[in-house]
Amino acid sequence: MSRPKIAEGREKGRLGYYDFGATPYFASRYDQRFSYCLYVPDDYDQDGDEQLDLAVIVHGTARWAEQYRSRLAGFAREHRVIVLAPLFPAGMTSPGELSSYKLLRSGGIAYDLVALDMVAEVSERYRLRSSRFLLHGFSGGGHFTHRFLYLHPERLLGASIGAPGIVTVLDHAHDFWVGIRNFEAVFGKALDLEALAHVPVHMVIGQNDTETWEIRLTPQDDWWVDGAETLAEANRIERMAALRTSLEAHGVQVEQDIVPGFAHDGMAMMGHVEAWFAKVLAASRAMENDA
Repeated sequence: MSRPKIAEGREKGRLGYYDFGATPYFASRYDQRFSYCLYVPDDYDQDGDEQLDLAVIVHGTARWAEQYRSRLAGFAREHRVIVLAPLFPAGMTSPGELSSYKLLRSGGIAYDLVALDMVAEVSERYRLRSSRFLLHGFSGGGHFTHRFLYLHPERLLGASIGAPGIVTVLDHAHDFWVGIRNFEAVFGKALDLEALAHVPVHMVIGQNDTETWEIRLTPQDDWWVDGAETLAEANRIERMAALRTSLEAHGVQVEQDIVPGFAHDGMAMMGHVEAWFAKVLAASRAMENDA
């Protein structure tokens, strides 16, 4: 099937040329300061009945959203998936800031709700198999992914967490972001540990990802809170190990890939992410067919 020959825009209720393949960035209807791009298999038939799955890929601090989207194009075609890559610009809460999206809520912005409305937009334009979706993020995206998992486990088919620099563990002795003691006060929603335990989790990191220059914590840092000293000197591998231990202690099934020969390289992790995504999709689709 070839793309519709529509030069610009859409007929009412119809997809246009730029709604297939690697799409442009579209402004979020929820908040036009944010945008997203997609990869949609070119042979998707808007008049057919095929239902696709959705994978959301959250960029790191460098904001390479488009590159991650394009890296997954082959996976999307083979496994019948739409890839959604949000763009959360730097400098949203103060000039030059880079990290507000990593905490989900900051400066009056609910980044998780921005992302969920992007998912809703996609579900209104394309036929999706499920209201649940796959989620992956590396580095800054790994921050976002594991905290989104805590807040919205009921929306996820699976969560793949790549090398976050600073982690939130399921610790009731400390406030957010270190722990979850005040989670409901921060987010207006209680953490559902039962739902969390039903979401498969993947962790991926390079074996040589041990530099700490970007993630070292001191009491002078904006992110410093009581309890931060427990992770102050740890590298990414050690912090991910703490996160894994915390999740598994609460019944979450975690698979981990430690990739030899690589340091902090998100693109180098994507083959492992794709393999894990494929396994989760196969299990979910088989369960649906058996129901």
